[in-house]
Amino acid sequence: MPEIHPFYLAHRDAMEGAMRQRLDLAETMLRKIPQISDIDKIKQEVMDEFEIVLTQMPYVGGSASRMTDFFMRLLGFIAIGRVLHRYCVAPSLIGDIERESYKAQLLTIPEAERLASGQQFMSPENQIHMREQAEKSHALEYAEDFVYDFVEPSPGDSFEFGINYKECGFCKFAGRYGDDEILPHICGLDFEAYATRGIHLERTQTLAGGASHCNFRFSRLPDAPFDDKTPGQEVR
Repeated sequence: MPEIHPFYLAHRDAMEGAMRQRLDLAETMLRKIPQISDIDKIKQEVMDEFEIVLTQMPYVGGSASRMTDFFMRLLGFIAIGRVLHRYCVAPSLIGDIERESYKAQLLTIPEAERLASGQQFMSPENQIHMREQAEKSHALEYAEDFVYDFVEPSPGDSFEFGINYKECGFCKFAGRYGDDEILPHICGLDFEAYATRGIHLERTQTLAGGASHCNFRFSRLPDAPFDDKTPGQEVR
């Protein structure tokens, strides 16, 4: 069996813990699926599949890359999708289960911490960082990485800044391992990830949907009580 990259191996316990938490949060929805009678068996199958996903997870620079965290946080949903797909669960229901369990997991984080993360993401300092990272992404040091452009708003635009993803690491992963049918579920998680942090995401097209790029546009939710003095971490 292929080995887990040393970088991910060092974070394995935390990633497995996050997966178990998601499965616990998804249990109520899983119990409503007629073809699933043994929840503990399903959970173990997902964890076994996650072990495989860990060996497949592409290395794109570790802590030096802003995209590494996205792989670590979201590729586990591929394992959930694979197992439920084998049980002939409808794709729309798989998407609902993954989205709702992810939202519930995000909401276990204290609101102040979530909003601090959103504030940091929207900050001028992070925008400068993302411009720099976008330029570097075009060198494609790692073949499985993302390639993207930073987008400045034009007069009359309602968003504060945007990102156009020209190449997507999740799309590359799905194409390599035959996960194209469950790939859109990963795309659907983005809206919850931002909304729970006080950020409005507008996106009208995706690479997974056949478009030339994913057009992420970001603005602050009107009722998000950002505190300009509170530090945070970037979110996708």
